[in-house]
Amino acid sequence: MSILELTKAGFAYGSQTVLEDVSLTIDEGESLGLVGESGAGKSTILRLLLGLAAPNSGDVRFDGAPLNLRDRALVRRFRASVQPVFQDPYSSLDPRQRVDRIVAEPLRSLKLAKGDEVRTRVAEALASVNLDAGTLTRYPHEFSGGQRQRIAIARAIVSRPRLLLADEPVSALDVTTRVQVIDLLASLRREQGLALVMVSHDLGAVAAVCDSTVVLRSGRVVESAPTRTLLTAPATEYARTLVGSVPRLPR
Repeated sequence: MSILELTKAGFAYGSQTVLEDVSLTIDEGESLGLVGESGAGKSTILRLLLGLAAPNSGDVRFDGAPLNLRDRALVRRFRASVQPVFQDPYSSLDPRQRVDRIVAEPLRSLKLAKGDEVRTRVAEALASVNLDAGTLTRYPHEFSGGQRQRIAIARAIVSRPRLLLADEPVSALDVTTRVQVIDLLASLRREQGLALVMVSHDLGAVAAVCDSTVVLRSGRVVESAPTRTLLTAPATEYARTLVGSVPRLPR
């Protein structure tokens, strides 16, 4: 069963076309990578999938029906089911709020829990990303970049979503921390049955967590294939160039 679909979506900023005739389907439990050079339209697709912008043509469908952002009941269900993980863990967390309030924010704003249940679910979410209860009363500036991204992921999963939309979730982190966060996303997928869409310039990160990959160029899909197939036998010249640009250690 599909969670989200883009159907022949187009999007433009003024006279500049950003997306043209893009179709994607994200099914329950699926992991999909979006790759391509800067300006290819990857982050714009995430904005459409998150309901932060509407396509100029085509449509976005949630659970098979058009995503109507004027339907409050639908939007509440959509926001609980589809959660973002942003690129920069330094700017995506409110520095004035303690971690317990940051992670609880989706529960309160969507009226999904109250009282003791909020505290229980926040503690469970933090445990899922390997942070202990001592984290609750601290502030974002007290944590490393990797820990902040774990807090951001805890906030994203506290509503028990079906789908995470991650925009370059490891690009602001050092190499060792990237590996840890990638492993965390992979384990959350297995343990919680989450679907995942991940935008990344890092084909290694995509290979680690995404079953299939879509290659974008200038706002159009130029290739879509299982990730292993894309990395070993890309069908288009552009995809071959992307795969060939991945740094490799000498034998």
